[in-house]
This record gives sequence, C-alpha cells and structure tokens, in this order.
Amino acid sequence: MTLGSHQRSVGKSQTHLTPPFILEALGAFDLDPCTPDTMPWETAVRRYTKADDGLVQPWFGRVWLNPPFDRRIVGRFIDRLVAHGDGIALVHARTEAEWFIPIWKADAILFLADRIHFFDKDGVRQKANSGAPLVLAAFGQSNVDALHRCGLGGHLVEKAVRIGAAKGGAA
Repeated sequence: MTLGSHQRSVGKSQTHLTPPFILEALGAFDLDPCTPDTMPWETAVRRYTKADDGLVQPWFGRVWLNPPFDRRIVGRFIDRLVAHGDGIALVHARTEAEWFIPIWKADAILFLADRIHFFDKDGVRQKANSGAPLVLAAFGQSNVDALHRCGLGGHLVEKAVRIGAAKGGAA
C-alpha cells in the first residue's frame, strides 16, 4: 500500500517489480540502481541491489529508476536521478509530497492513464493495482523522446512550470 488517508505510508513490502510491458515500451537501460535481490527479468544491463546500495555506487548511462516507495528514502533516489540527468523514473503521482518536488524538474512527465499492476519477487502479477496513479518522469531529451514513442496511455507534460505557491506554502 502507499500514501493516502486510508493507506499506510510505508507498505509491508518494497518489492514492486515493474511490469515488463513498460520496460519494453521504453527501450533498453544501462543501469537500474534499485533492483530487488530476486528479479525474474532484466531491467538494465547493470543492476544494483539493496546490498550494493545504489545511492553510493556510480551512476552511468541511461538509468531506469523504480525506487522503493518508502517516503523516507524515495526522495534520495529521485534527487540522484535529477543530478544524473539521464533516465526515467516510475513513481506514484503524489504531487503534494515533499519527495515529489524534484520530479517537477523532469524534462517531461507522463501521467499514466491507468493504474498498473506491479509484480512480486517471483514474477507473479500482484492481485491489486498500484493503489495510486503513477507517472514516468523523463530526464534528458532522449528519454523525453522515449515517452513520446512508448505508446503507453496518459497525458504528457513537458517542462512543467510552477505558477504559484502551494496551499499553505511559499512560492
């Protein structure tokens, strides 16, 4: 489960594998810094597991980022992708969350039309959908191009522009 008034902010498991059809639609990636210990299909040529600690390892090439959806660490991975500048992140569309703020720096954000079903560590499709809307955030023009070509349904926003302060916040 994910954030929300009727949901836990930290789920029982952080293993929510990206459906293969999303990876196939986006093309090959060089690095996945958040690969579970058990991964039944390839997400990237090089993969870091929790034991490797992808936050301290070097990042290179085109990065695929499906970070742990734990609000306490998801932002650290997103910040690292923003600094790297070449890759695509799959995250919940929690636009009100502090950890989401760096996503607005993306060159493009695809708000997916449908909630997807993730897979468990054994490659079995989870019974319930993601529980929240998802976005693909692209950093770098080649990744923006990949979102244009991917054929996944949704609404693509390029170069989001802030137009005012959030309710109760400063501009």
